[in-house]
Amino acid sequence: MNIKALTLAAVVAAGFAAQPAFAQDASADTETVAANGTSFRGLRVEGNFGGDRFQSEGDHNDKFGYGGTIGFDGTIGQRIVIGAEGSYWRPGNGNENTVDLANGNTVDHKAFQEWGAAVRAGYLFTPQLLVFGKAGYVNGEQRRAISGPAGNELAYDHYSADGYQVGGGVEYTLTQGRLPVYVNAQYVYSNYHGDTSRQRVMGGIGVRFK
Repeated sequence: MNIKALTLAAVVAAGFAAQPAFAQDASADTETVAANGTSFRGLRVEGNFGGDRFQSEGDHNDKFGYGGTIGFDGTIGQRIVIGAEGSYWRPGNGNENTVDLANGNTVDHKAFQEWGAAVRAGYLFTPQLLVFGKAGYVNGEQRRAISGPAGNELAYDHYSADGYQVGGGVEYTLTQGRLPVYVNAQYVYSNYHGDTSRQRVMGGIGVRFK
């Protein structure tokens, strides 16, 4: 199964697994939640943009990145929001670190797109304001090349790197109604095998389908 299918399957599975709790809450507390005015429920789709920092070979490079997220949220009681999401992120045409080695060689490490699947949970400070944390799995495309002093290529590897992600942020509902619009700001740290990592500070704008 490829990474895209795995990510979507994880989101769908987490959403179905959470349905009993959400359904129970809806039957017991629907009127209270509705009266509370929150729209942090159901399917959501958002676009993301912000800063990407790729760390490898003892160095880092910063670049602008963009992507998208699709998720499903439900409420437990009046204040707790829990859900699952799948995400895509890309730092332009890649984010690259080039380091000179002591033996005169040069190592070039480049990161491309990242796919992720995560579970997030948050607390409603107001019906429109959510503070949340999240954790999950990521898979990122990377390339590593070693060149000699004359620029001749000595080694080359292009691969997918598995890892984990953790992060958190705030989300605010701008409009209510049938298709609520929201904005968010968040920080996400991804750690891949092979001693590489990525940090993202990004904003997002999205819509909910209740």
